[in-house]
Amino acid sequence: MKFSENWLKTWVNPSLDAADFVHKLTMSGLEVEAREPLVPTFDTVVVARVVEVAQHPNADRLKVCNVDAGTGEILQIVCGAPNVVAGAMVPCALVGTTVGDTLIKSSSLRGIESGGMLCSAQELGLSSDATGLLLLPQDAPLGLALSSYFALDDTVTTLKLTPNRGDCLSIAGLAREVGALTGESVQPPQFRYVTTTLKDRRPVTIADRDTCGHYFGRVIHLSNPHAATPMWMTLRLERGGLRPISPVVDVTNYVMLELGQPLHAFDNDKLSGAIEIRFARENESLRLLNQQEIQLAEDMVVIVDQSGPVALGGVMGGDDSSVTNETRRIFLEAAFFPPAAIAGRARRLGISSDAAYRFERGVDFGITERALERATQLVIEICGGEAGALTHAVADLPARLPVLLRRLRIERILGTKIDAVTARKVLTDLGCVCQPVADDLMVTPPSHRFDLAIEVDFIEEIARVIGYDEIPATAQNSAAILLPQPQDKRTVAHITQHFADRDYQEILSYSFVNADWERDFSSVKDPIQVLNPIAEQMGVMRTTLLGGLIETLKFNLNRQQERVRIFEIGRCFIPGNASSDSFETTQPHRIAGLSYGNRYEEQWGEKARLVDYFDVKSDLESVFHYAKLQFKRVENSTLHPGRSAGIFADERLLGYLGELHPRLCQQYDLPSAPIVFELDLDPILAAAIAQYREVSKFPSVRRDIAVVVEDTILSQQLIDALHSVAPDSVQGIELFDQYRGENLGPGKKSLAFRVVMNDTEKTLTEEEIEKIDQLLKQTLVSLHQAQLRS
Repeated sequence: MKFSENWLKTWVNPSLDAADFVHKLTMSGLEVEAREPLVPTFDTVVVARVVEVAQHPNADRLKVCNVDAGTGEILQIVCGAPNVVAGAMVPCALVGTTVGDTLIKSSSLRGIESGGMLCSAQELGLSSDATGLLLLPQDAPLGLALSSYFALDDTVTTLKLTPNRGDCLSIAGLAREVGALTGESVQPPQFRYVTTTLKDRRPVTIADRDTCGHYFGRVIHLSNPHAATPMWMTLRLERGGLRPISPVVDVTNYVMLELGQPLHAFDNDKLSGAIEIRFARENESLRLLNQQEIQLAEDMVVIVDQSGPVALGGVMGGDDSSVTNETRRIFLEAAFFPPAAIAGRARRLGISSDAAYRFERGVDFGITERALERATQLVIEICGGEAGALTHAVADLPARLPVLLRRLRIERILGTKIDAVTARKVLTDLGCVCQPVADDLMVTPPSHRFDLAIEVDFIEEIARVIGYDEIPATAQNSAAILLPQPQDKRTVAHITQHFADRDYQEILSYSFVNADWERDFSSVKDPIQVLNPIAEQMGVMRTTLLGGLIETLKFNLNRQQERVRIFEIGRCFIPGNASSDSFETTQPHRIAGLSYGNRYEEQWGEKARLVDYFDVKSDLESVFHYAKLQFKRVENSTLHPGRSAGIFADERLLGYLGELHPRLCQQYDLPSAPIVFELDLDPILAAAIAQYREVSKFPSVRRDIAVVVEDTILSQQLIDALHSVAPDSVQGIELFDQYRGENLGPGKKSLAFRVVMNDTEKTLTEEEIEKIDQLLKQTLVSLHQAQLRS
């Protein structure tokens, strides 16, 4: 936001020097990015009249001018400007003036004496126009210093505003802020409402309520469309960063800089029928003022007449209805477009406009009508003419809900006492409406502040305006209460440390992921879409952690890291399931890991081999030993069908472990298959780990049970069957041998289990041992038709 400090001073003129002014603004959150004088002060560049012009006798492109600069004598000046004519009022640099790097002095040009220089706007640093002399109005005071005439003793300040401070994108908004910060009164310029005499009216309607809060328009007939924009308005526009174009356009831009309300003028004769505000429809297009032909999307706001779209609402007008120098009847509009209806549309089309910049941040909907009246007054004053009555359509305006601001809450947040009178004055100066409620305040935010909605927002405003420097720095006192840490539960920190101890490295990846990853690694068909992704490859919310692991693996392989062991702990985002009437999004806490390459680092004492399913299974069982994980065959399209398993605890499926599917290895160009796992973490963290067991004083007994079973029977099924009938004296059952051979017959295998028995109260007798042994053997025979081996 660029603004002229002289213009701001016509609204509010604080008694601060430049350094204090900049510091005050910056510390209040309005960062001053740049502050520089408009141009050097030219006390000896004056308003002059060209009395006579004659051709230079020795140069075709030069003229000899007699100039009255108000000094009491006629000056002879040689000039090469093509637009110098007798009677013109122009800037004249007297002898002794430095213009740019040139010192003006009496000199001879092609044999003719010249005592001064007639100047262009570029030479004076007022604009980039170097086509000829800067022509001044005929009523410009002769001999007046140009710095006084143009108010060149001015400073242009540039603010770097945060997106929530759209209310400061105008002189009115800045004046309100400066008044609140300094305590100075704000004096807005007074203007009169134009008396309406025309009967011409153009009806307006809002078809889609989400497109526009309210819309004002009026027809104006211009008496002199070729009138020139006043110099004072031109100067303020240029110092605000805008280029003067034509009187009507300049007025709309001026009111936008003055009050913050973007406006637009249509050529009324190019419109047909009523004006309607709605969302664009399929296959509609529009040629904008910048000559860009755009295809309208159905979420874009358009202003239409009977012929179709005539403007892209809140962004830019259409070329077919634009105002030209020959336009004699205009339809002037001012509207409030909600930020949600405008945000992102201009950027999507590659357009940059001052209107879109303001509407995206929020425009004061309480000033729309006043801005249109102000623009009407200026148009009539410059171009003459008559104005018609306002036409108005209203839909839904943002609600300004009151908020209870508690005195004790202010003290608690700021750490200091702020009396009610000070708090009320600060908020009132910012435009809020305050009503006392006992010791507190009921505060209603103004229409120009969209960022004030909850109690702490108003507390922040109080601190900002009073000044953070004025809030005393006090040591905070708080009770340091140690939270209980149950010893029978594992924490995420414990899990992380255990995996690090197992030679894994932790990674952190984005929750926004590539949609291709979700199709490849997840069973969720429709992941949650990110409405405004920061990159094309980060368009959906992840439902699995595997994508980030595979990407990290490829990153490492591309940098010659041939052994990778990584894991990640994080949230996934699962959309609701319409088929089960559960539409609520869930965010499961998961852990996933990947192991690739050799099982151990290369060394002389261990033969090199690739990591396999059982290595990672061992890692999981070691870290989560207390959860008593079980591994059962479960189909998963991401994993190798014969080298993977589901991970269970208490018959609940927690996740999966296995070798990545060969199809995915080929797709992601992996030389060999990594072993991956992913499981829900919360059930594991909830499992108790501190389980006291008395150490027996009596000797334990081992018995081995070897059986022949069908090859399709899993060893875990047999172990589960043995545990289901084993008495308390059975301390452990483990598989220690597996054998397949021709002597067993086709489709058969031999499994051998170690059974450890111990009693903490006494030594087991041979009879008791034999009874347990027979029970276990009989269970295998009866449940799985096992054949006992001797």
